[in-house]
Amino acid sequence: MTSSESETWQPKPPELLPPWHTPEREKLQEQARRFAMDEVLPVANELDPQKGEIPASLLSRLAELGYFGITVPAEQGGLGLGVFEYCMVSEELARAWMSTASILARSQGLGTAVLDAERRHDLLARSARGDWIGAIALSEPDAGSDLAGVSTRAVLDGDVWVVTGHKRWCGNAKAADFIQVLVRERDPEEGESRSAGLVNLLLEKERGQFPEGLSGYPIDKVGYHGFLTWDLQFDGVRIPKDNVIDQAKAAREDSDEEGEAAEQAGFAEAQKFLNTARVHTAARAVGLARAALEDSILYLQEREQFGHPIADFQALRFNVAEMAAQIEQSRAFYRQVAHLLDLGLPCAKEASMVKLEATEMSVRVTNQAMQLHGGNGYTTERQVERHWRDARLTTIFEGTSEIQKRIISDRLLPRSPLA
Repeated sequence: MTSSESETWQPKPPELLPPWHTPEREKLQEQARRFAMDEVLPVANELDPQKGEIPASLLSRLAELGYFGITVPAEQGGLGLGVFEYCMVSEELARAWMSTASILARSQGLGTAVLDAERRHDLLARSARGDWIGAIALSEPDAGSDLAGVSTRAVLDGDVWVVTGHKRWCGNAKAADFIQVLVRERDPEEGESRSAGLVNLLLEKERGQFPEGLSGYPIDKVGYHGFLTWDLQFDGVRIPKDNVIDQAKAAREDSDEEGEAAEQAGFAEAQKFLNTARVHTAARAVGLARAALEDSILYLQEREQFGHPIADFQALRFNVAEMAAQIEQSRAFYRQVAHLLDLGLPCAKEASMVKLEATEMSVRVTNQAMQLHGGNGYTTERQVERHWRDARLTTIFEGTSEIQKRIISDRLLPRSPLA
């Protein structure tokens, strides 16, 4: 029996449905679940052991279902839905292959926050169609969690930026339609924060190619296969002067408000982008943990020792109960925070909390699932080792667990002047 034959989930009776349940969301979830198990999982089982990339045919299916534009407004061809639906679909996809849930984050209007409103709307339409899938080059060998330490330089030469520097951990870089690059335009002046002088530039490119001046090599990862993660060298890469990404300014351009209200709208949009990324990671972590649980339930019924399926042994049954409870808790938490984001409420602390809790939970649950599989769990014959490898990364990317703890504690405890 394979995990594609498992289906432990059943619709809840109406009296047990959460307050954010709607028939439309239930239909979207069921569609995503069928697609993940019937179409994504077989591809993952074939390609992940080969460290293969998501095939173009699967990207086309994601686009056909509208998943690249879940949060893109309907007038630009998107589904016009919220963070809640985006994370809900991502959980289902991650249950089959985390990379398919992750590739969604490289669309959803990413790389469209240019200041030319007409061009911005065109890019949003491309994003919704799956024709505008990108990559983000933030980190450097000496600047990861501390992005204020970015040293990649952009010098304005007439009507182009000339970019020189070294970026690392740039997923999907070569296969992307664009790369959003964090660069330093100038050094901070006295009295300014260390992040002063940083700017995001939009590097447009052809899929499967690097433009002149850009080179790199794929980093050999333990897991998280499906797309390549790159170490990049920028050696005089030229980017048009107007290709500046500013989430906050773009939001103000689209706002009907003026003055301080428009500034607040722009800041809120930029903050929501960061919080959404954290909740999206929590949803992916829940999907991975659920995969490990469902595979374990099947295995415990299949494997016999001492004349009984090992599912009969109380110690193992209690492990399953604990795993299931932890998953349900993290799912409820990420949906609550997604709901707050869709309401436009401030929840930076809660977004960091759910990212911290869900990803650490996923590591615990996938590790326990490997233990329940015994020696078989430490082979590539079972999918549980893939869930474990991918879950381990969720505590690192999109801000490590330690960074999330810092964000949370800074909002709970004021720092002394000497700190």
